[in-house]
Amino acid sequence: MAKTAIFLAEGFEEIEALTVVDLLRRAGIEITMASIMGRKTVTGSHGITVEADELLEKLDFDSFDMLILPGGMPGTTNLDNCAPLKTQIQKFADAGKLLSAICAAPTVYGGMGLLKGKKATCYPGREVDLIGAEVQTTEVVKDGNFITSRGMGTAIPFGLAIIEQFQGEASAKDMAAKIVYNH
Repeated sequence: MAKTAIFLAEGFEEIEALTVVDLLRRAGIEITMASIMGRKTVTGSHGITVEADELLEKLDFDSFDMLILPGGMPGTTNLDNCAPLKTQIQKFADAGKLLSAICAAPTVYGGMGLLKGKKATCYPGREVDLIGAEVQTTEVVKDGNFITSRGMGTAIPFGLAIIEQFQGEASAKDMAAKIVYNH
């Protein structure tokens, strides 16, 4: 079974994080909500408090197949300022392991220079921070080991793209039908 982790920081965008968690769990893909805050409770950008499954410092990163970053402000800034997380992101990138992000969060990868020469997307107006990327405006962009998406309104297609990555197109289409997502 695929194993993923999504990282929660104060000010994360709730829909972007929890939609992905919900869809992956429905699909049978293991997803760990990991707090970077040193405590399990994390409050999103719209005042919704979530209890993470684990703390970043307790994760065995070698056991994960994909790292996922939700957007939101100041959540994205908090993710970008988390040195231990960025160390692990760099290790994943160096190993060619899967990295995904939505909304403003792809700018974390962009700022690290990881998107150079890759197609990527992000929240409108933040494209300048996708340093070296070939910027796209589609809902979800897959290029190599990266999946990026634009924002809250693209959270379902983003989650479905992750399902497709691990279980194939038929599984993603089946999930879309089950949740009555017609796109």
